[in-house]
Amino acid sequence: MKRLIMWDIDYTLLRGGGVAARAWKAAFTGLTGVAWRATPNFGGRTDLDICAEVFATHGVTDCTPERFFARYVEEVHVSRHEFAEQGALMPGVRAVLDELGSRPDVVQTLVTGNVPQVAAAKIAAFALTGAFDAEIGGYGTDDSVRATLVRRCLERAEAKYGERFRPVVIGDTANDVSAALANDALAVGVATGSTSMAELVLAGAHAVLPDLSDVDAAVAVITA
Repeated sequence: MKRLIMWDIDYTLLRGGGVAARAWKAAFTGLTGVAWRATPNFGGRTDLDICAEVFATHGVTDCTPERFFARYVEEVHVSRHEFAEQGALMPGVRAVLDELGSRPDVVQTLVTGNVPQVAAAKIAAFALTGAFDAEIGGYGTDDSVRATLVRRCLERAEAKYGERFRPVVIGDTANDVSAALANDALAVGVATGSTSMAELVLAGAHAVLPDLSDVDAAVAVITA
């Protein structure tokens, strides 16, 4: 059975240098005319979930997520060059992706809280597009609950490839871990974000790595 490896993006594969957060604020104020008052916690959440919180916090009732995301994607498109200028890949990421990508029993994709267009812009900025079958990914427009993103990704993969997969979720937050566990996936935590190794263990991760710089060890854990 092949492995379906589902990667989180932010602080797992890369850090975006705050570009998306600035685009989010610019899109919100430009579309609604409401001054930005409070920044939510973005870590491990879906854009649908964050959007609902932002609207509620700012008392916005006359804007839909669809309208907001369209404006947000426009803002990201304008500043997409800044991802590579102000952000960076996490240690070992390119080498691990290359090693896994060379294996015939592995399919790599994305499960991310980002909307699809923003996810694509982030990975394109670091020349990672070819590493993933983005068509089958789970994205922040699929649902507000992250576990549903993993399920949708599995469904898309099985429909496209016509076979069952052994699922693996890799992420830097407790939400990534819980989403994996809810779908009987191997949960691999990477402590390259704000969540510590101990916190990832407590969340139930099957394996936790400090980062991906030890390529052989990382690949061994992911393919265990």
